[in-house]
Amino acid sequence: MQLQEFHERNGHLTEFVGFNLPLWFKGIIPESLTVRNAAGIFDTSHMGRTLVRGKGAQELLDNLTTNDVASLKIGQGQYSLICNPSGGIKDDVTVFHLDNEQYFIVYNAGNRAKDYDWILTNSRGLEVEVEDVSDSVAMFAIQGPKARQLTQELSSTQVMEIPRFGCGWTELDGKKCLVSRTGYTGEDGFEIYTWNSPITNPSNARGVWNKLLEVGKSYGVEPCGLGARDLLRLEAGLCLYGTDIDENTNPYEAKLGFVVKLRKKDFVGKEKLQEIKEKGTLRIRVGLITERRVIPRHGFEVTVLGKVVGTVTSGTLSPLLNTGIAMGYVEKVCGQEGFELEIQVRGRPEKARVIKPPFYDTSQYGYLRKS
Repeated sequence: MQLQEFHERNGHLTEFVGFNLPLWFKGIIPESLTVRNAAGIFDTSHMGRTLVRGKGAQELLDNLTTNDVASLKIGQGQYSLICNPSGGIKDDVTVFHLDNEQYFIVYNAGNRAKDYDWILTNSRGLEVEVEDVSDSVAMFAIQGPKARQLTQELSSTQVMEIPRFGCGWTELDGKKCLVSRTGYTGEDGFEIYTWNSPITNPSNARGVWNKLLEVGKSYGVEPCGLGARDLLRLEAGLCLYGTDIDENTNPYEAKLGFVVKLRKKDFVGKEKLQEIKEKGTLRIRVGLITERRVIPRHGFEVTVLGKVVGTVTSGTLSPLLNTGIAMGYVEKVCGQEGFELEIQVRGRPEKARVIKPPFYDTSQYGYLRKS
């Protein structure tokens, strides 16, 4: 990792999919509130990043992902899924169209080897070059209502004009960076990819990171760890791969069918996904909010009148709502918004109801906030 020394000096570290990463710096709750009210910076360099170039680049990515890569203009990106032939989710990804016949795909840290091998395997016979740049391009996320203004102050171009899920090249602190306006917290902000920053010589990454923190002091910016990132994404109702979705989960039960474009020509999993959509699913992913201040945990049963109807996949205590929130899968008949049920918290039934994420008031928090 390019910022390992900073994290060891300032953070409380934990092992995550083979990486030694900061769980928190000042604390999970204060870091989460900093992102909601100002801006936080996350080191996300553990994630996978691959460049795909050549005449066959679009064809390759359209065959591997469920969304419509052909529709992307230069400077545009999209959220998408990679599915297996049975329609199960191999990973959720973002794809960006950087230039003529050049694309950039970002995927989850735990799937770096699996996804890269899958891309390589399916590229055979196509006129395409596939390059894993995960260890040579640092990746940061700056998220929160003040994130864009801070990034603009350091940028050589008008990054404020980048639309949501758009991307563009700029220089930050004199270093070449790709900036995309996405995020995993529900808040507005950017993902910053610092080019020419290998783990053997991460000076560019350190320069950009330190400059963001230095200039960010006046904005109330703080470094944030995995704990805050997980809490924030759950408040926003976003999935964590391996916890909320996996290869035994299909996009329709996960409520991710909006990124499956069955109208495009054949792609991996299309036939099975068409079948699943026509037949419907028996279960569905939902948001759950508890009546009392309890913490739902992964694996807790969801019941109705004592009958098990589902399972919690992610849960936490929301500092914004001061109550328990969760995501999980329940029988489809129990998935309507407002449906009342119970979560078995260490053998004790706690009243909860189905809610449509995000869990917070979108007029006050998140990228749709009125201010």
